[in-house]
Amino acid sequence: MSVTFELQADPRSELGKGASRRLRRAGKVPAILYGGGQEPVPLLLDQMDLMNQMKNEAIYSHVLTLKIDGRIENAVLRDIQRHPFKPTLVHLDFLRVSADRKLRAHIPLHFLNENTCKGVKQQGGVISRALIEVEISCLPKDLPEFIEIDLADLGVGENLHLSQIILPPGVELATHIAPGSEHDAIVAGIHHGHGDVELTGEAAS
Repeated sequence: MSVTFELQADPRSELGKGASRRLRRAGKVPAILYGGGQEPVPLLLDQMDLMNQMKNEAIYSHVLTLKIDGRIENAVLRDIQRHPFKPTLVHLDFLRVSADRKLRAHIPLHFLNENTCKGVKQQGGVISRALIEVEISCLPKDLPEFIEIDLADLGVGENLHLSQIILPPGVELATHIAPGSEHDAIVAGIHHGHGDVELTGEAAS
């Protein structure tokens, strides 16, 4: 993981909906840090700093460094609540992580060779993405920023399933998926373009 994220946080003493509204009007974001067998800690972070850092999608799949009153906590973003129509954050959940304990995280998928794969370049097909992220399990040191899905050999009428994803070392799907099982969801597939017409009967002759 080449990118690091450091967030300055302060302990939050004002609790409740009314207090949270006042804090948000003051440019702050209420948050909670929990997990790791320790008591939850209410926190307060700066809205503008968070919005700037969240422009980098890697923040959602990295172990973050929280600086709280002179101490450091390592955590991942577990939940983000956004305002329904304003570009602001309402609340964040952080989950503590420890170096020797596996964590679960939703990791974005990056698709490779979409325009040059067999099904598109040679057969004129169209790619359909069914998933944009997967939930994985790994130690914090192995947490990937994203997972690459290579579509180079995928042809028209073919699908790539969860069980076929090549995961980085130390990383596994959060739930075991048996190939061909009902849980082996399609990640991406290639189908005929809308302009293609299947020739049958006299039209085929």
